[in-house]
Amino acid sequence: MDSPRRVVITGLGGVTPLGSDIPSFWARLLAGTSAAGPITRFDTSAYPVTFAAQVRDFDPLAHFDPKTVRHLDRCTQYAVVAARSAARDAGLDLSREDRSRFGAIIGTGVGGAETIVEQALVMAQRGPRRVTPFFIPMMMPNAVAGEVSIDLSLEGPSYAPTSACASSNHAMALAFDSIRSGESDAVFTGGAEAGVMTISLAGFCSARALSTRNDAPEKASRPFDRDRDGFLLGEGAGVLVFEELGRARARSARVYAEVLGHGQSADAYHVTAPHPEGRGALRAMTLALARAGVTPDQVSYVNAHGTSTDLNDRIESLAIRALFGRAADRVPVNSTKSMIGHALGAAGAIELIVCCLSIAHQTVHLTLNHENPGEGCDLDYVKGESRQARVDVVLSNSFGFGGHNCSIVLRRFAG
Repeated sequence: MDSPRRVVITGLGGVTPLGSDIPSFWARLLAGTSAAGPITRFDTSAYPVTFAAQVRDFDPLAHFDPKTVRHLDRCTQYAVVAARSAARDAGLDLSREDRSRFGAIIGTGVGGAETIVEQALVMAQRGPRRVTPFFIPMMMPNAVAGEVSIDLSLEGPSYAPTSACASSNHAMALAFDSIRSGESDAVFTGGAEAGVMTISLAGFCSARALSTRNDAPEKASRPFDRDRDGFLLGEGAGVLVFEELGRARARSARVYAEVLGHGQSADAYHVTAPHPEGRGALRAMTLALARAGVTPDQVSYVNAHGTSTDLNDRIESLAIRALFGRAADRVPVNSTKSMIGHALGAAGAIELIVCCLSIAHQTVHLTLNHENPGEGCDLDYVKGESRQARVDVVLSNSFGFGGHNCSIVLRRFAG
């Protein structure tokens, strides 16, 4: 029997609230820099929350001509720019590749929601004939993958999983399966979201899901901390190049990490609240490790979903402890959302980029604002400062509204 095709990560690209240059993004994470600040994109005077982790250094005209900018939702713009960066980082000359073997599988939670809101206002104020003819292709969630495939001329599998905050982990799981099965040789995969917008802020405020620390935004996201009061709204995109190991070796590509497997589950409990015993989260992590062929004692580090909400932090901690048992105390756990907020459907992709960088630099970034453990939060959350550590096997969690859970396992590639 032939050995399974192995999948490695050879390129990283991101548009994040801490910058769109991966080395700078990583340096800011290690330094404990918060991306939280006042929202400048629209007037927030009527909202109970006035801050977010907004992408602030992104100029679409630096990447697209004016006509293209008008025809792409902000979410899709982020995805295309991140994918271009990932292609460069991977050292790919796509003009020399068989692009029918290259896919684009990129998730999003809400897709072109900004376009929906803008064009709904146009229709209400100016009538149906004034709605842009580009409305449908701008708002559809699959535009994030479709436009990446068009921009890079990728002719392999192209689609956009949508499972709320688990969307990009599901996309990356599907990308892994596509390469493993022989359907593709490489896939641009990850997630994108332009979540800092009027209607999403209003909805999360109404649900009382967000931190209300308007006077100290940089202190707002405090995963696993006793004084957490809700999550920090974020946005951005993360795109990674997943590639079959043989072809990566053939072109002498740099390898950030090997993807070993994934696990998926449903809480089947509540549309927004996780199962109180953490059953779904535990099942996803357990399946991921089993399919990866590693045991809990081999895991070096867990990048948690870690939203800074009461239920998520407490129940994810419970599930992690159930997975590792007494060994849970030796495994560093952190939350990237403590600095960049919750990028919704893009969160898992940006966090898997962080996992790759943790492996590359043998360093785990701190969990910002974690000062006093909350009730039931009794793990090693990398408090105070980033930490050098042996990082060989990493588990990355993403859990979404609807009870969707997906965990991914990476391993340091040893040649």
